[in-house]
Amino acid sequence: MGLAALLLAGCGAADRDGSSAGSAPQEKAPAQGAPGGAAPDRDAAAGQAGTGAADLRVDQRAIIYTGTMRVQVDDVEAAARRAVAAVTATGGFVGGDQRRSVSASAQAELELRVPAAKFTALVDELATYGRQQRREIRTQDVTEETVDLDARITTQRARVDSARRLLARADTVAELVSLENEVSRREADLASLEAKKRRLADLTALSTVTVTFVGRDASTADDEQAEDRTGFMVGLRGGWTVFLASMGVLLTVLGALLPWLLLIGVPVTVAVVLLRRRRRQRRPAPPVGPVGGGHPPVGPGGGHPPAPSGPPPVPATRSAP
Repeated sequence: MGLAALLLAGCGAADRDGSSAGSAPQEKAPAQGAPGGAAPDRDAAAGQAGTGAADLRVDQRAIIYTGTMRVQVDDVEAAARRAVAAVTATGGFVGGDQRRSVSASAQAELELRVPAAKFTALVDELATYGRQQRREIRTQDVTEETVDLDARITTQRARVDSARRLLARADTVAELVSLENEVSRREADLASLEAKKRRLADLTALSTVTVTFVGRDASTADDEQAEDRTGFMVGLRGGWTVFLASMGVLLTVLGALLPWLLLIGVPVTVAVVLLRRRRRQRRPAPPVGPVGGGHPPVGPGGGHPPAPSGPPPVPATRSAP
């Protein structure tokens, strides 16, 4: 046992000497070729990039920006024209334009597509056109989805190429038909993936801002919705509104039925009345009795009829002895 322990100790010392001797040249070589220690950092970064590490920098991520805002201005038409000119100057375009020119409550709703790099600047500029009432900005990070789509598109393209090579080497008609169907299916899947990639690229490249310009006399319906909707008066107004709506529906139904009632109900009512009158006229008159006091009926033999006899006598009950 002592001899075995000495042998193990000697082997461990030899291994430590060999590893220290082998690592010393490796440590000196990078130091000689990298002044200031910058090369090792670059090599480490390149190694991480080669292993497929995700880049978490914001400027290299795929982010979809969408925003909605409401601005109260003095002149709605002038503000809308300024917004169109501003988005055109940034390289974007107008995706939708809805305007309502009413003197009491003019309103213009514009859907603006602007490059993502100039999204924040355009939103801040639109807010300066008047008094900003509401602003909502939403973001959606689709970096992982974009990377996944790229990988799936690469794989699907390879599958399409392999199917085409097999189709070129088909010998029989059955193989030709089967491979053509397979190529068509794979090409359709590839086209679907590429369409999704283009859609994501469009959403990330061009952000969407929906701005609503309202005049000074516009109603504050949005502010009223934010208030508390409880209380006796709120319930009374709600009940009265429901009552008026119900009465309106009832009157509408009656108005729809009135022509039918006049056309059918009046003749039927007249026919029923006439039938009742005819039945009364055809009914025989009831027999009329002698007028004044009549003589009582005469019994047989000319005498008065015998008086009605009473009930038979009931025998008396005997008491027990």
